[in-house]
Amino acid sequence: MSESKTMMEMISASTRSLTTGVDTADVEHWVTIYIMGRGYRVPADLTIMTAMEFAGYKLIRSCGCRQGFCGACATVFRREGQYKLESALACQTRVEDGMCLVQIPFSPAEAAYYDVASETYDYTVFSKHYPEVARCVSCNTCTKACPQDLEVMDYIQSAIKGDFESLTEQSFDCIQCGLCAMRCPAEIVQYNVGQLGRRMFGRHGSPEPEHLKTRLEELERGDFADALDALVGASTERLKELYAARGRESDE
Repeated sequence: MSESKTMMEMISASTRSLTTGVDTADVEHWVTIYIMGRGYRVPADLTIMTAMEFAGYKLIRSCGCRQGFCGACATVFRREGQYKLESALACQTRVEDGMCLVQIPFSPAEAAYYDVASETYDYTVFSKHYPEVARCVSCNTCTKACPQDLEVMDYIQSAIKGDFESLTEQSFDCIQCGLCAMRCPAEIVQYNVGQLGRRMFGRHGSPEPEHLKTRLEELERGDFADALDALVGASTERLKELYAARGRESDE
């Protein structure tokens, strides 16, 4: 428990300069946002997450990595004068004047249990574990909700057709934030469908790389035993040196 608390304090400290000790005289542009219906005046260039902390909210859940793509900080909001409900990640989206917003707590969705090695490699695996995919009406609401700009509806259609490779390519960057499922009128949990498709493709449709076979043989022979022992016994400074000098694979 103490380690978790220390880590949360470290994360909070990483953005403290943006939320505390700010001389308001140095802030040139301000906006008013509404959090849970209450108005707050915040600097105009903050993200939703940082603006909430500036307003006094202490975020210990639904915040995750704070600056990346972990998917934990799903947010819905409306812009001033608009009816449309928008969705985004709070760490990625800048505040706007008059914005009304609310953080979404964790929204649980049931995930199927399966053994990819024994499942049939065709479209029936989706109707077996996620039969709701058949209710897709192609409204594209899931795609519009995706903060990664993925073509979510398209990969659900690929699942219906049993096109595992296309589904894998289209859903590969999914961070499972849940916004697609929360907005879906057909109650499809798209990210779980995508995960099943990627697992099936990896097990049944993707050929085993030759370099992986070679590396496994090397490991079985113990070719790297001495190098691993050296890493385990190395000091922190030595590990930093090795990391800085590490080789990198070519992008080609």
